[in-house]
Amino acid sequence: MRPSKGLPIDTRAHGPGFHGDGTVTFRVWAPAATQVTLDLDGAHADLVPHAHGWHELRLPAEHGQDYGYMIDGGPLRPDPASRWQPDGVHAASRLFDPNSVASPDAAVFRAAPISSAVIYELHIGTVTPEGTFDAATRRLAQLADLGVTHVEVMPINAFNGTRGWGYDGVAWYAAHEPYGGPQGFARFVHACHSRGLGVILDVVYNHLGPIGNYLPDFGPYLTDLYRTPWGGAVNLDGPDSDPVRAFIVGNAVYWLSTFGVDGLRLDAVHALIDMSSVHILAELSEAVAALSVRQGRPLALVAESDRNDPQTIRRREVGGMGLDAQWADDLHHALHTAVTGEHDGYYVDYGGLIDVAGAYQRGFVYDGHYSVHRRRTVGAPLHDVPGYRLVTSIQNHDQVGNRAVGDRLTTLVAPELVEVAIVLLCASPTTPMLFMGEEYGETNPFQYFTSHPEQDVADAVRAGRREEFAAFAAFSGGPVPDPQDPATMERSRLDWSRADTPPGRARQDLWRRLLQLRRDVPALRNGRRDLVEVLAVDDERLALLRRDEDGSGVLVVANLSDQDWHLALPDARWRLLLDTGRSHDAAAEPEGEHETCVHGRSASLWSMDTAGHVGPL
Repeated sequence: MRPSKGLPIDTRAHGPGFHGDGTVTFRVWAPAATQVTLDLDGAHADLVPHAHGWHELRLPAEHGQDYGYMIDGGPLRPDPASRWQPDGVHAASRLFDPNSVASPDAAVFRAAPISSAVIYELHIGTVTPEGTFDAATRRLAQLADLGVTHVEVMPINAFNGTRGWGYDGVAWYAAHEPYGGPQGFARFVHACHSRGLGVILDVVYNHLGPIGNYLPDFGPYLTDLYRTPWGGAVNLDGPDSDPVRAFIVGNAVYWLSTFGVDGLRLDAVHALIDMSSVHILAELSEAVAALSVRQGRPLALVAESDRNDPQTIRRREVGGMGLDAQWADDLHHALHTAVTGEHDGYYVDYGGLIDVAGAYQRGFVYDGHYSVHRRRTVGAPLHDVPGYRLVTSIQNHDQVGNRAVGDRLTTLVAPELVEVAIVLLCASPTTPMLFMGEEYGETNPFQYFTSHPEQDVADAVRAGRREEFAAFAAFSGGPVPDPQDPATMERSRLDWSRADTPPGRARQDLWRRLLQLRRDVPALRNGRRDLVEVLAVDDERLALLRRDEDGSGVLVVANLSDQDWHLALPDARWRLLLDTGRSHDAAAEPEGEHETCVHGRSASLWSMDTAGHVGPL
């Protein structure tokens, strides 16, 4: 970890500290301030200046009192590290005692390791009609029954307005009050743990939202040296950056330790611009690894990155950042182009099933290859990094919500082709992730929505959405839903009644069987990309073998065409595990000793019970 450079050892303790004796230390970093005044329920007191820009004061206070700070006589501002913003991001903060939500399960619950994880991404505001933490708990039993191991929650940090995805947060330590605030989130985590589900929280450290960000009033949290797609960059390597880095690391530790969260998904880490000798990601991973040891439970850091850089998930000991996994979009893009035929925008770089096979074997399709869309070489080879450290999906909030109208795959192609994509995802040597509602074939869109009260900001958001889709021929010039219209969020809510229809139950059964096979069949759970053999591949057909160390294996077959494919099986003893083209696939046998018929628009999995020579078909 980075040396402290003379800073006090407790500089990571941003925000109020409860002492258990009825007193609280109010502490804030404001290096340019001459005077920082505390407003505690209307009573004023000046904080005492300390070295390196810190100001603090210990006095009697208790959970639930409202407070804020005035910098050199300026207006009241919420605490930069506020744990509770019950009246929105512009109002006073409220004291939140972490002991008030201490959960007994955090000390005993052990989430599944990433190597055996199945992740379910959800947005608290739209996963249920109520849009609250408490309402979301009612759906957890269904997820556990499906075979999900982790719930990944889109950002819950407080943001401007009431409706939003959460990626424009401005109060990183505070759970969004319309969802249920910190107490509601604590209940949600406890409910997940009680059903055997780990919790991965999506956090955003690369930028802050455009409205309600009062951090610059306190200190140089942002820098003008760099820019991100969303505005000013966070100051990670400039003057006075140590307390900013501490603010980030402390935030990660806060969610993991106070609420018992089992992992964090780090948004767009490629936008964390840091030229320090130790990158902020390495510092984060070291701090979380130390916390994992202290708490005696596994904790995971999952990056979102579009760089295809293996250093993100390589161990720190060999020069990597030390994160546990990262989102990998290449398999999604290859599957999407294969089943939809879309080649607009970034999809121009992908060639369907040929690149699906490449993603199975190499993890990254772009691992040092030239990208037409980006007009540069992208990525580097993963080499020894196991496949399970790549989180993949056929739908997620980005790939659905960042389409112009937020349309899901279920509304773009026939159900049979969706099932082929599901099989190819679950049979891959990566960690699969579902997007909420995908398990039963939700057709409601997931659209981009906001609720900025400021007219100029609202207009800018609308214009930005239209500009974003200019590269997609299907959307350029067409209608784009108004992010500010409340109906946009309402359209994005799940319709759980579909889960109880015959197609909904059948789709859930497919997911359930595939996830069970991943648990039961060694060749489907080993993450060994080097043991993947491509036997046949063209634009419409794919056959590949995933082996295990003992020589056994699983044949993965997909046929996107409308015509049956008479496939010669390699010499071995075969048992059909699953076939989306047959109603009773479990009892089916090959038509001939070494041949089977793969129906059009179907996928199947075959278990190879004995080792044998396998070559191209």
